[in-house]
Amino acid sequence: MEQFLFFFVAFLAIVSAAYFVFSRNPMYALLSLIVTMFSIAGMYILLNAQFLGIVQIIVYAGAIMVLFLYILMMLNLNKADESKKQNTLKFIGVFSAGILLIGMLGAFRGVKQNILAEDGIDFSVGLTKNLGRLLFNEYVVPFELASILILAGIVGAVLIGKKDL
Repeated sequence: MEQFLFFFVAFLAIVSAAYFVFSRNPMYALLSLIVTMFSIAGMYILLNAQFLGIVQIIVYAGAIMVLFLYILMMLNLNKADESKKQNTLKFIGVFSAGILLIGMLGAFRGVKQNILAEDGIDFSVGLTKNLGRLLFNEYVVPFELASILILAGIVGAVLIGKKDL
């Protein structure tokens, strides 16, 4: 059942990503990209990487996609702008996709079937509990230094953006 669910979520991610690429309406394209990001988060969760799944939802589907949607609504794109695209850009896109397809086929050629063994798998690897224990025991100094660096960046951004009164 879990394998079927994983393949369903992967199929949903592929279909929504393809709709994003081929959609003519930018609003529907961004909404399909949000579905793609949620599908990728679902795959992370099904692969027992809960932390990556939650970060995928919060950062990509939550923050960045909402920002893209806001920018798209502010730009107010017209259909007249769509016809100005040059054919060379379309050719470069198709050529790049072909090179990517050839690379993926070459990578899959070396993959063997049934390489996963059921015994000996540690299913507690991707759990958030273990990640938190590792961060706050072994890597507490770099973790705190990163938080101080982020705080300094926030204070700097506020000071730069502040208008003189």
